[in-house]
Amino acid sequence: MNHKAILQVKNLTKIYKKHKFVTVKRIVGVEKLNFEVYENEIFGLLGLNGSGKTTVIKLILGLLKPDEGEIYFFDKKLPNWSINKYLGYLPEMVSFNKNFSGYELLTFYSKITDFIDSQRLNEVIKFVKLDKDIFRKVSDYSKGMIQRLGIAQAIVHNPELLIFDEPTSGLDPVGIKEIRDLILELKSQGKTIFFSSHLISELEKVCDRVGIIHKGKIIRIVDNKEWQKIPLEEIFISSIEEKN
Repeated sequence: MNHKAILQVKNLTKIYKKHKFVTVKRIVGVEKLNFEVYENEIFGLLGLNGSGKTTVIKLILGLLKPDEGEIYFFDKKLPNWSINKYLGYLPEMVSFNKNFSGYELLTFYSKITDFIDSQRLNEVIKFVKLDKDIFRKVSDYSKGMIQRLGIAQAIVHNPELLIFDEPTSGLDPVGIKEIRDLILELKSQGKTIFFSSHLISELEKVCDRVGIIHKGKIIRIVDNKEWQKIPLEEIFISSIEEKN
């Protein structure tokens, strides 16, 4: 695996403030996070619900402002809108206007990323196996098809780093395998993938490394050689229990 870091998270902290009457309650989103994502690896972020996974992603994307710390992408500090075109994002809850066809939506996303290439668009449609359904309205799509369309919009502008938030959430076993196969194929094409999940079995099947996040802190980073000896589930549970 190439150990050139393309994403660096340094001492990252985000505190949410909840106002109630005259008091302010501080809620830790993430605290003093440090990790790197290497070029052409699949890095998974594993944690319980509410552990801080989505907060990390929103901070990387510039959707939230950190209270402390810095994020670097190709050695350039984020947020930096000039290099956001090199990022592709799939949110946990994919939501498209169902009155449009898949083709119309992908054309729209191509335009807003300033990457208008009809050949690339057709390649992406075929890659996510929507070529037979791309002109149908999204209202006719299954959950799995919508998720594949979500991946298509994330990769249509040919980004370097893909950020997926719970990409297999709510899918049946067939849909999960389809997304898993797409993720592995993207890696084989040279892409770097960062994704969050609470599904240990999926992370175990595709990731090179996994960061375990608990109560807003990265408590351990594990590589796939370790869970070939000890199941990732055991590593995760023991790591959580040590911190409780």
